[in-house]
Amino acid sequence: ATGLSRQLYGLTMHSERPDHRMYEQWHPLGVVGVISAFNFPVAVWSWNAAIAAVCGDATVWKPASKTPLTAIACTRIAEQVCRENGVDPAIFSLTIGKGSTVGDRMLHDRRVPLVSATGSCKMGERVAQVVNGRFGRTILELGGNNAIVVTPSANTDLALRAILFGAVGTAGQRCTSTRRIIVHESMKEALVQRLVKAYEGIPIGDPRKPSTLMGPLVTHEAVSDMQKAIERLKAEGGTVVYGGEVLGGADYPGGHYVKPCIALAKNEYRIVQDETFAPILYIIGYGNKGSSAAAAIDELDEALALHNGVPQGLSSAIFTDNMREAEIFLSYRGSDCGIANVNIGTSGAEIGGAFGGEKDTGGGRESGSGSQ
Repeated sequence: ATGLSRQLYGLTMHSERPDHRMYEQWHPLGVVGVISAFNFPVAVWSWNAAIAAVCGDATVWKPASKTPLTAIACTRIAEQVCRENGVDPAIFSLTIGKGSTVGDRMLHDRRVPLVSATGSCKMGERVAQVVNGRFGRTILELGGNNAIVVTPSANTDLALRAILFGAVGTAGQRCTSTRRIIVHESMKEALVQRLVKAYEGIPIGDPRKPSTLMGPLVTHEAVSDMQKAIERLKAEGGTVVYGGEVLGGADYPGGHYVKPCIALAKNEYRIVQDETFAPILYIIGYGNKGSSAAAAIDELDEALALHNGVPQGLSSAIFTDNMREAEIFLSYRGSDCGIANVNIGTSGAEIGGAFGGEKDTGGGRESGSGSQ
């Protein structure tokens, strides 16, 4: 945020009027509303509030109902820092309550010209309708149905690590989690076998232990949603090749733990088109198993059609050692997501760069030059 404060650039241009010039100048909006989700209860507020502050704006934060305590703690810390530096701590204000009450009042309040909201597509649709209906502005960071394309030239060791972290890290509960693998038919079987072997060794348990790779799902409802998604997958013709079961016993208390799931699917399945906020990884093939190396490159168009053939457009990745494939993926012909990666997974964010997506992910950017 400190670096971005020095990048509030404006154009200077010649005027058609004699002895005049014009220039752009950015002014603060005033009060910015921030609505954050449960899965990143501190980070989302931090980058929104910090950038708002360097732009001269105050923030009112409405955290997820599941995570009020981290919000209170952060606001107390911000208050202390403000008082130590002679700044009114009200620039970082907090309001806690249900979305249907406190959140809805924020959306309707004309004194809040901009609302930055992170959450589901359904929630974002409501935010957009209300705020845009009063001619306010929104920054929406909503659902992701993120895919990794794996081509025949890919370094599969590198791809395997990225897939594992993207699909299993945070138990599939981040907007940039990897949901779909679009892999060339010539290597699909081998990749699935390696993924299953890797999944079998995933340490599941208490997230406070350093050895744990995958912790619990956030609520019993999330566990139920995962089970329903697996049943829908099977009903549509998909096949589970690993996991998906709910775990019990002393090592998995509370009914919140599951085995991550790998499934063979088709992109057109309704369940694949929807985002399930859980560790379900759909394997989707493209191309012909017997294609030559040159033919496989030409088949990338099929992979891109599958990749882009979902309503959401947040993060994406391709694993390839072929320069032509990489450049196509990054071009207008390639990924239609807000974030496109080459030889690195979908999960995570570089705070110095713009973060956000397209289509049902909502548009708008948090952090980076697009957040000004």
